Amino acid sequence: MPVAQLSPKHNLQQEREDLAATFRWTARLNMHEGVANHYSLAVNEEGTQFLMNPNQMHFSLIKASDLLFLDANDPSSMEGPDAPDPTAWGLHGTIHRNLPHARCAMHVHSIYATVIAMLEDSSLPAVDQNSAMFHNRVAVDTQYGGLAFEEEAQRCCQLLADPMKKVLIMGNHGIMVVGDSVADTFNRLYYFERAAETYVKALWTGKPIRALSDAVAEKTAQEIEAYPEQADKLMIAIRQILERDGEDFRL
Repeated sequence: MPVAQLSPKHNLQQEREDLAATFRWTARLNMHEGVANHYSLAVNEEGTQFLMNPNQMHFSLIKASDLLFLDANDPSSMEGPDAPDPTAWGLHGTIHRNLPHARCAMHVHSIYATVIAMLEDSSLPAVDQNSAMFHNRVAVDTQYGGLAFEEEAQRCCQLLADPMKKVLIMGNHGIMVVGDSVADTFNRLYYFERAAETYVKALWTGKPIRALSDAVAEKTAQEIEAYPEQADKLMIAIRQILERDGEDFRL
């Protein structure tokens, strides 16, 4: 297995711990899917070497030391006894091979995001503050064709090629969120699921929904993007709570 070539700004153990912590937190929020779904994090400058969860290991059990170190340009990664899940290799390997700006990639079938992915109109309108943060920042795939092997993954990469589009609603499937770091990406994933839940429950009322104007939605999105340290503070809090509760994610 190749050795990660880290830049000085990277701390591999810290990144392993942060990624492991988000798996544990995702399970607590019931946003995981059995022993499926995957998170990955690029750890070299080119973005091609990455960490990812082991094949079919429950999110609530993942420790920092469990994370696989993979090279998107090394297909022999699929030959070893600890080979990643083929769909995870197809989707995340393709992303890290082709999209260096997508340092972290998180794919789940969380309930409310998936409900939106099933609708004829799979967009998330700006109807509250949380949903406004995604205004003009979401891509939608309407061409689901089966499990996320190479063909599906290539299409997803094309839709995420615009650095502004950091959320991909995978029609009839789930959601893929990318970002600059574990904290940045998980924060975005968390708020998208919250926004999706609020929107779906508003639809349940059957009453007209008051949408925000494009101008207000864009202003809100930019203000949230500039809001200081929100993602990092959430990551710190998650780690603190897990440590308080005796979780072994750092091992």
